[in-house]
Amino acid sequence: MRIIAGEMRGRQLKAVEGIHTRPTSDKVKGAIFNVLGDKVVDSRVLDLFAGTGNLAIEALSRGSREAVLVEKNYDAYQVIQKNLEQLGVSQKSKLLLMDAFKFIHRYPDEVFNLIFLDPPYRQELIPKVLAALKESTYLTTEGVIVAETAKDEELMGDIYPFEIRKTGDYGDTKVWYLQRMDV
Repeated sequence: MRIIAGEMRGRQLKAVEGIHTRPTSDKVKGAIFNVLGDKVVDSRVLDLFAGTGNLAIEALSRGSREAVLVEKNYDAYQVIQKNLEQLGVSQKSKLLLMDAFKFIHRYPDEVFNLIFLDPPYRQELIPKVLAALKESTYLTTEGVIVAETAKDEELMGDIYPFEIRKTGDYGDTKVWYLQRMDV
């Protein structure tokens, strides 16, 4: 796993051993950042279910000004910490060892341009996160939520005030791009 573009292009990332994390592949990551384009530059990024920090670190490499990474698994947290330190982006990032839902409720005044959601597949966590986020101003007016699911999963339930703007299928992964409906 590596950084695919930006100032850290080609640098390697460490991953957690075992099956507890499923890092976003380079192919999927490339597709995500191609869709996001210039929205990444000077953005404030939230990476819930951060895993290895792969998506947030890619965003920092491509010009994001700050990233908040939230991970509840201690082994994954330690790997993210090493990745941030080795790549020299600790000063542009805030890493929290915490459950994603606790973060949302504990920091209700945070505001982000990009929110990455890559939770474990088939646990219907994304609709629950969207329900928690709808009560806050977490996402800027022009902000984007990027959510990853298994290819055969659907976003079920009420996702208002967010709407799906685009989807993409990449192997066994489906990527959802959501924004507020009033944009």
